[in-house]
Amino acid sequence: MAAVSKGPRNLITDVAGLRVGNAQDDHIKTGTTVLAGDKPFTASVHVMGGAPGTKETDLLAPDKTVEQIDALVLSGGSAFGLDACSGVMDGLRAMGRGFAIGAMRIPIVPGAIIFDLINGGAKDWDENPYRALGREALQNASEEFATGTAGAGTGAMAAMQKGGLGSASLILPDGTTVGALVVVNALGSVTTPGDKHFWAAPFELGGEFGGAGPDPTTGHVTPAKSRKEQAMMLQATQGANTTIAIVATDAPLNKTQCHRLAVTAHDGMARAIVPSHTPLDGDLVFGVSTGEGAAVDQTKFREIAAAGAVCLSRAIARGVYDATKAPGDIIPTYRDMNG
Repeated sequence: MAAVSKGPRNLITDVAGLRVGNAQDDHIKTGTTVLAGDKPFTASVHVMGGAPGTKETDLLAPDKTVEQIDALVLSGGSAFGLDACSGVMDGLRAMGRGFAIGAMRIPIVPGAIIFDLINGGAKDWDENPYRALGREALQNASEEFATGTAGAGTGAMAAMQKGGLGSASLILPDGTTVGALVVVNALGSVTTPGDKHFWAAPFELGGEFGGAGPDPTTGHVTPAKSRKEQAMMLQATQGANTTIAIVATDAPLNKTQCHRLAVTAHDGMARAIVPSHTPLDGDLVFGVSTGEGAAVDQTKFREIAAAGAVCLSRAIARGVYDATKAPGDIIPTYRDMNG
């Protein structure tokens, strides 16, 4: 696969027709991120983790009736965070968006969540905050958005350092754009032993996550003891992990191809997080297309899918690299550890 460059923003919003909005509560150390389209878009999903938390993902299977959706939600909060989808639905309904059934319009808003309930933030709310965070994130949706400790990445943690919200893009030789958006909250590590070199380093473009390069050492077959697990207490980490992502393109893909795009993107996750797809992670990827017209042929699709996996690897590293220190953190950031 040959790619010309990363997109002008190096964000998933380099894919025409997409916007991203963040909302967060720094007191709780959590937040929500929304991917919205200027108009409905085609989407599917593939889950490879053993402990997913999702809403409305069954309808994204290739054999289900709904062809297009209005938005996707990535949220903190574990099961509480699924209520962010309701806030996004409220906002979209107020805009007159949604699947038309008679006089009614029903916004279709699938979502997925990470576990960030034991991360040093106060979880003493009386009323679930995620519905309001979801609507706020939708209102904030634009082509520019913050990464790192922002939105759904606010309270995220990887094994060895803070996680975060990451994004990246590629423009293929024919002008097709591919992008990724990810919340990194993994059981596994995004860095090799020593905490300096990202597993995703071979795919880095232009020093986008520090330019440390690939680890020159070998033999990394046993992961180091997780700082995240030690900080959270071992007995509290069952199901306390997940990396959730979206890979998108402006090429016209059908729903089956969006599903295969999501499947292939998991390769990028496995290259960037070691280990990934464990029984204690809820790892999943949504595949999205904003393009219209006849679906691309298999040769072209192969290039798009390979680019999606590369974008996801880079986005994962960027999410961790861009994380910033905040009061109450229970593990350090990558930049704190590396100067």
